[in-house]
Amino acid sequence: MTETLPPCSILILAGGRGQRMGGREKGLLPWRGEALIAHIHRTVRPLTDDLVISCNRNQQAYGRFADQLVGDAEAGFPGPLAGVIAGLKVARHDWLVVLGCDAPLIDQALIAALRQQAVAAASAAMVRQGGYWQPMFSVLPRRLLPLLEQAWASGERSLHKALLHEPLQGLACAEGDLRLSNFNSPERLQE
Repeated sequence: MTETLPPCSILILAGGRGQRMGGREKGLLPWRGEALIAHIHRTVRPLTDDLVISCNRNQQAYGRFADQLVGDAEAGFPGPLAGVIAGLKVARHDWLVVLGCDAPLIDQALIAALRQQAVAAASAAMVRQGGYWQPMFSVLPRRLLPLLEQAWASGERSLHKALLHEPLQGLACAEGDLRLSNFNSPERLQE
């Protein structure tokens, strides 16, 4: 199935403040013997020749996992939408897969299903789980960059809300789907 899909860039968002982790860099925290980012890297590396990591600190540590690094245009950790905009600006392909750095159980099948849905509809696709959108599991066409920049300029900070003005495909996933587990607290890392 993935052979028929157009090439994609992949953006891993690791530019957050890490508040729920006591200010520690979430993507670099150890889980099962290596950094969270290493687990994601191993899964996505075969899928792209353009792996971008959005990070606002620890660039040297993240650099070994990426083809390109980007940071937010504004200081103060303004949120994931800023990282997505930065990633779209440098993406070398027409499609961008967006993932958070704290979901080490993501697999290639889920990414392929998201990509297939986005490409078939020629629009953005996002995981929908238990009635909720999951923006950290998305595929965006690069052509949406001006729309997202305009939303940002008007004060919007939510990726999902910024995409409401365009068709958005939902990939339904079960509430208990472990591939979507995000490790965003110290307790989750211990599970």
